Order: sequence, then C-alpha cells, then structure tokens
Amino acid sequence: MTTLTSPGVTPRLTDRYGRAITDLRVSVTDRCNYKCIYCRTGNDGAQYAELPSEDYLRIVRVFVGLGIEKVRITGGEPLLRKDLPRLVREFAKLRTPQGEALDLALTTNGHLLEEMAPVLKDAGLGRVTVSMDAVDPEIFARITRVPGSFHKVLAGIRSAHRAGLGPVKVNCVLLRGFNDDQIVPFAKFARDEGVIVRFIEFMPLEEDRLWTPEVVVPLHELVERLSAFRPLVPLAANAPSETARRYTFDDGVGEIGIIAPVSQAFCGHCSRVRLTSDGKVRTCLFSQFDHDLYGRMLRGATDEEMAAYIRSTIEKKEARHHIGEPDFLKPSRSMVHIGG
Repeated sequence: MTTLTSPGVTPRLTDRYGRAITDLRVSVTDRCNYKCIYCRTGNDGAQYAELPSEDYLRIVRVFVGLGIEKVRITGGEPLLRKDLPRLVREFAKLRTPQGEALDLALTTNGHLLEEMAPVLKDAGLGRVTVSMDAVDPEIFARITRVPGSFHKVLAGIRSAHRAGLGPVKVNCVLLRGFNDDQIVPFAKFARDEGVIVRFIEFMPLEEDRLWTPEVVVPLHELVERLSAFRPLVPLAANAPSETARRYTFDDGVGEIGIIAPVSQAFCGHCSRVRLTSDGKVRTCLFSQFDHDLYGRMLRGATDEEMAAYIRSTIEKKEARHHIGEPDFLKPSRSMVHIGG
C-alpha cells in the first residue's frame, strides 16, 4: 500500500473560515461524448486538456497526505480515458495519514458504464453516480443531443448495481420547461430500480447563456410536487457537509436527494476542492481564478512545495457563491471544463 508522509505537513486542510477540506474532485478529462443543453454549446472543434496518469497520481498523493479523505473522479466523461481502471487501482492503494482507505467514487454519464462497471469495481472503485436527466428516452435525447442513448445509460446503471458500486446515485439537473415533467417518473424510478435519485437545481455553469432564475425549479416547489405523488419523510444527513437534503416516502421505499445550491445554498459547510483536467486547483465552482498547481509541478516543485501551495490556496477559498446577487459573475470556466 502507498502512504504519503511528510514531516511537518498538517494532517487536515482548513480554510480561513474554519471549514475542513476533506473532499477532492479530480477531473481526468474535459472530453465528453454528450452535448447536454445545460452544459455545452453543442459545437465541435473544442480543444481538450488532460494530464498523464502519473501526474494525476502524484498530485492526488499530495492532497491525500494533507488529509483528503474522499476522492471523486469526474470529467467531462471520465470513462473516455482508456487508462481509467489503472488510475482507479492506484488511487485505491492510497492511505490517509491515519492509515485509512479513501472513499473513492466516480461520476459518469453512464453511456459506457455497462461494460466498465465490473472492471472498475475490481480495480477498487467504491461508488458510482450517474448523470441522467430524464427517464423518457425522447426527452433524454433532446437534453443530451445524442439520439438512442437512454437505454445504454439504463443498462449502465443496472450493471453498476449488480457490480456492487452502491448505493448507486442518479443525478438529474432540473430545468423548467425541459424536464420538470420528469419529477414523478424519477420518483417511481428510484423506487423501482433501488437507486438514490438526486435532483439538482440548475446552476449558471453552462457554455451557452441558457440560465435564468425562472428556469430553476427551487427546492420548495420540488418538495411540493414530490409530496403530491407520495408524502415525503425527511432523513438525517449522512454528514454535516452533505450537499443533498435527503428524503424517503411514507412507506419507506425509495430515496430522494435534493441539491439546492441556488435556493438553499450550503456553502457554510463546504468541504470540497477541485482539480481540473489541466491541473488547476479551484476552490469553488464559481471561482473567478484558477490556481496552477500543475505548472509548479512542471517547474520542479517538490511534494512539500506542492503541499505548501495547496495549503495557501485553500486559505483563499471563498466564503460562498453569489448566484442571484446583482454583482454575480459566471465562473471563468463552464462545468465541463471545471469537473463535476
């Protein structure tokens, strides 16, 4: 097993607001085989960036040595990387300063998951989250702009469930007028398939200029519409920093999560930091700045110097986002280039 220990390194990252940073999201590519309307323009010809596996591995080792406990592999679409199983296998060997294994998870659009799920489980992956924004194949195709792909994603979800990559979570970004008629069908899907469905409020992270407050389906409305299907029962949070408000139904069948960063911001408990596919640290989805960790690595920084740079970067972490406020600025990158 691999353990990183550096004399004098603080075992846990903490920002200036006293929040412990324990969750690292690692984008291993900004390539994607979908062109979802709430994320991408749909145009081809973009330039992509991703690092060699050894470089991601070194950076993640340094983060884990600073007390990161959870690593989520994201993209773009991470299953497009041919060497992903090797990356998962190496990440799974890492141990925290306390000698504990990482909570290792992955977010995917599920298009390639059917065959990959057992491979990734064997490599050491713990859990998987699938982004799926409709349970109606036609609506799904309109959102992803990839015809005929719904059944591949459904097969991927079921394969992940069989492989033991659970609890399998299914994330749906809700957009009024696009897929908000899928709320009750998703509730039934959670109950029938034994997955956790999580509804996410639409955030201004798209390449196009689609976002307006009117397109957001806020938490209170979502709760009302779900309760009209069956009464909801709140569940306790798994951790103080959990982003989703958890519910089940009155008969205890099915779990629903609601992630409401727009109407019910949870910034005060944020435990996350992100690494982009080109090796930049982002302290918030809505940051206006990247912090070039990879550039320092290329210039010969030692692990200790990289750790010091990470610590100084985390100290600059924003208190909160400013969605809906008059001076709000969209982030300097869209979601596909930040990492989910």
